[in-house]
Amino acid sequence: MHLREATPADIPLLRHWDRQPHVAASGVEDWDWAEMLSERPVWREMLIAEEDGRPVGFLQIIDPEAEDTRYWGDCGPGLRAIDIWIGELSDTGRGLGTQMMQATFARCFADNTVRAVLIDPLATNTAAHRFYRRLGFKLVGPRRFDDDDCLVFELTRAAWRQGD
Repeated sequence: MHLREATPADIPLLRHWDRQPHVAASGVEDWDWAEMLSERPVWREMLIAEEDGRPVGFLQIIDPEAEDTRYWGDCGPGLRAIDIWIGELSDTGRGLGTQMMQATFARCFADNTVRAVLIDPLATNTAAHRFYRRLGFKLVGPRRFDDDDCLVFELTRAAWRQGD
């Protein structure tokens, strides 16, 4: 699994993935890719996951303390929050999500100041909840983000190390 920076050249693919029912069902809204990819704030990474050179998914890593919308509120330092999805339904169930997450954890925890990774799937997305628990995430609790009822999960550095 290779993670590379998303570029404006990826916009048609990202828009295509946005329209896939399994992506839309995960709570992904129609992001303004042109705007988001033209900005490069220090608090966000937008990455394309590739399997043998073929794009298979997207992930975003943010520093929730520094990000400008304050989506996560006042959460303090040492955290990363992620968004992740597999683009095509035919690529789900093949272990690509696990590979993407493992690469993401290595990337996040390479910074020694990062103590935990957060994720906020929709409360109704029970398949995602099972997936994140399998990876070592623990439930923090329910939280409402904008109009969405979500569950916040956390993977600590210690839990990640135990899974190595």
